[in-house]
Amino acid sequence: MSEKAPNHFAGQLLVAMPQMRDRRFARSVIYMCAHNPEGAMGLVVNRLVGSLKFPELLTQLGIEAKPGLDEIRVHFGGPVESGRGFVLHSADYVRDGTMVVNNEIALTATVDILKAIAGGEGPRQSLLALGYAGWGPGQLDTEMQANGWLTVPADFGLVFDDNVDDKWTRAIGKIGVNLQHLSGEAGHA
Repeated sequence: MSEKAPNHFAGQLLVAMPQMRDRRFARSVIYMCAHNPEGAMGLVVNRLVGSLKFPELLTQLGIEAKPGLDEIRVHFGGPVESGRGFVLHSADYVRDGTMVVNNEIALTATVDILKAIAGGEGPRQSLLALGYAGWGPGQLDTEMQANGWLTVPADFGLVFDDNVDDKWTRAIGKIGVNLQHLSGEAGHA
């Protein structure tokens, strides 16, 4: 682990470098929820799960939705525990089981948040994901040193907006990087 404080990537975006070889993460943008000596965890925020819709998910869980509920798209959060749901959301909703990442964003993985959203009483903003991206102790640090990822300051709008198609390009653009100048070679002095 690096000498930075524990959880130093939490609340930031990991953006896959163009040469990312793992197809599961190519051109992905991951909101980091936790990063400490035990490992790291985040949710991919720019990929949707094929055809699954929120009302179908609620029906499968036996939850009745309030009429007129806004359509919520289901995201591919990552390859770990892909059958488990996670809700990344605004920090105005905090209950038992909620992990507050920072003063703007939190994560809840209980069925109670789905019931609250279905009843129109959930958080102001939310992103529903199936699965998560996870790294074991030191694994993410090794990938960072190998130039697999860029870190980008997260912004609320980018994390929660519905335009997933160009989110990767916009995330890289936040730090003023020209895609043609990115190299997969690690630089060492």
